Amino acid sequence: MNAPTRFFDGAGDGRFGETVGVAIIGTGFAGLGMAIRLLQRGHTDFAVFEKAGSVGGTWRDNHYPGCACDVQSHVYSFSFAPNPRWTRMFAPQPEIRAYLNRCVDKFRLSPWLNFDHELASAQWDEAAHCWRLAFANGRRLSARVLISAMGGLSRAALPAIPGVETFKGKAFHSQHWDHGYALEGKRVAVIGTGASAIQFVPKIAPQVAKLALFQRTPPWIMPKPDRALSKFEQWMFRSLPFTQKVARAGLYWMLESRVLGFAIHPSLMKNVQKLALRHIHHQVKDPALREAVTPDYTIGCKRVLISNDYYPALTRANVSVVTHAIERIDATGVVTADGRHHEVDCLIYGTGFQVADPFARGTILGRGGVDIVDTWRNGAHAYLGTSLPGYPNFFMIVGPNTGLGHNSMVFMIESQIEYILGALDAMKKDRADSIEVRAQVEARYNERIQLKLDRAIWSVGGCKSWYLDPRNGKNTTLWPGFTWRFRQATAHFSIAEYQVFRVPRHEESESTLAVTAQTTEAA
Repeated sequence: MNAPTRFFDGAGDGRFGETVGVAIIGTGFAGLGMAIRLLQRGHTDFAVFEKAGSVGGTWRDNHYPGCACDVQSHVYSFSFAPNPRWTRMFAPQPEIRAYLNRCVDKFRLSPWLNFDHELASAQWDEAAHCWRLAFANGRRLSARVLISAMGGLSRAALPAIPGVETFKGKAFHSQHWDHGYALEGKRVAVIGTGASAIQFVPKIAPQVAKLALFQRTPPWIMPKPDRALSKFEQWMFRSLPFTQKVARAGLYWMLESRVLGFAIHPSLMKNVQKLALRHIHHQVKDPALREAVTPDYTIGCKRVLISNDYYPALTRANVSVVTHAIERIDATGVVTADGRHHEVDCLIYGTGFQVADPFARGTILGRGGVDIVDTWRNGAHAYLGTSLPGYPNFFMIVGPNTGLGHNSMVFMIESQIEYILGALDAMKKDRADSIEVRAQVEARYNERIQLKLDRAIWSVGGCKSWYLDPRNGKNTTLWPGFTWRFRQATAHFSIAEYQVFRVPRHEESESTLAVTAQTTEAA
């Protein structure tokens, strides 16, 4: 490993035991992208910690049959590492994971990666101006800066159904797919009809004896414009890189236009809904099934899904769509509100993730030992989805209100990475031991975000979704506008929006340097 390039005076000088300038948690797109950009800027005083034994994040953990991206391949890669090897317009999970592994090799990240390091707790040390990290494997160290790249789709959500613990058959969440369990000839219950379920249901339906799909609310589904990329296209992207840049730009602006219906003029979604209804009528001929899978809310209120084979799978003779509410689970199956008992051999939960609560209690403890779970008791929030009052030197990638319903998250991730790099540069320039976003700056920013969200389709579309915090109905997940506006907002780090703290050195007498805050109008 190269000799560390120190970010801050005193960082890693041995006063606090094992130390590092920057600790990055997670090795998905966010964590790897942050590490790559640090190296590209000449910084080596950092370490990346991963709970598993390999990189990949969401694309390592989710490996269920049919798992694939629902954003076109060419925009689902780092801008600084285009991938001419995609074989389809929408990349399947193995290709995305392979791409991330190639990025590790290409940018020679391995010396900075620490596997089997699940973060148990991170607590801010006020006196030392650093984070004390404890890992589940017993390792302890200090970091001047902590960057969470854990993402919002990392903790599986299991439904609180009475009797779930009494089931005697096989049960697993789609994120923890058991490939060793043979589904052939089995009676299977799938609970949930979200983005994961619409991908794996068509793959397992031909294998199982019976499949009961328990649907609480049907999703809106659009046709998936997927196809294999030809050998000529792959050659062209590999030999003439500018052609892939052109393709990427075209896709980006096409996807970006969707925000007009989502957040600017929700009434436009009525036209999109007509296309989705046509998709249902084309693929589902049975009137009763068609009625069961047709949503009663405006398209876009929940995540819009794409599939060409989900509806045909539901028309199979061995598949039934159950719309009665689940009352309880017993040792041999599922009991619904109509009193019917559905005997099954296997339960598969397609019930999504704990998006509203991305951190487990006790994981992130800020100033005064305050748990971030308590700070977010009324809903998650952050300045630019990145920094939070009370948590100095702590930055999040894919934090609150950075999610998208219309474009590639990689664009948002790269925007946050550049903002964090700006923060690190400012800290070094000002010789700051810690910085903390000012409470009024963060509060005003989120007030503007919520005002925009109140007018968006996710709030006025007539549904309840995982975008909304179940405690108060506040949308803590999505960015309510064009992604290029977020790129503008994060393009320049303003130290004036932060409190700056410095430990007195020989030539200084003051203990704290406060910088006047200015409110950004970026949002």
